[in-house]
Amino acid sequence: MKRSIALATLLVSGFALGAAAQTQPAPGASKIAVIAFQVAVAQTNEGQRNFADLQKKYLPRETKLKAESDEIQSLTKQLQAQGTTLSEAARATQARTIDEKKKKLDREAEDLRTEGGQEANQMYNTLASKVYDVLVSYAQQEGYTLVLDVSQQQNPILVALPSMDITKGVVAAYNTKSGIPAPPAGAATPSAEPKQVAPKAPAAH
Repeated sequence: MKRSIALATLLVSGFALGAAAQTQPAPGASKIAVIAFQVAVAQTNEGQRNFADLQKKYLPRETKLKAESDEIQSLTKQLQAQGTTLSEAARATQARTIDEKKKKLDREAEDLRTEGGQEANQMYNTLASKVYDVLVSYAQQEGYTLVLDVSQQQNPILVALPSMDITKGVVAAYNTKSGIPAPPAGAATPSAEPKQVAPKAPAAH
């Protein structure tokens, strides 16, 4: 997505203050908006549905890892409680068993993080590209000449009026276009970014 640091700086230094007294820009003036793009992607009905499906897919493996972790903690407590009642050989054997289980758990947890992170990023990037297309159409229809993304960690925007935020409008426009219904009440809502790796916004079209 195209970004302009120069125009964003202009917005911070004077444009936002000058526009505060206007509800509509003067004819021919630039009309600038901001969007939390990653939030918009995550809050679409499709994003919430996909996020929930991803959670369900990996839940059995997460449950298995939790059970293995609990088992290791239990064995560790047993070894500590038994103390000197065990022979040195028995203590060494039990300690070796615990260590092997820990290594196995670490490998499985790393595999889960890698696979889950890759799938979450792929899912996000695919959806982000479609949301971006809707954003472009929305901006054109509403007459915005520049849209700045405020969801980036190092964005240059310090101040933006709430009326400039088109995040909800773009989410609503995408939901209408996709035709995907809202998730049931009480369903988990995805965060603005995937857990493992923060994806990048799509490249400019």
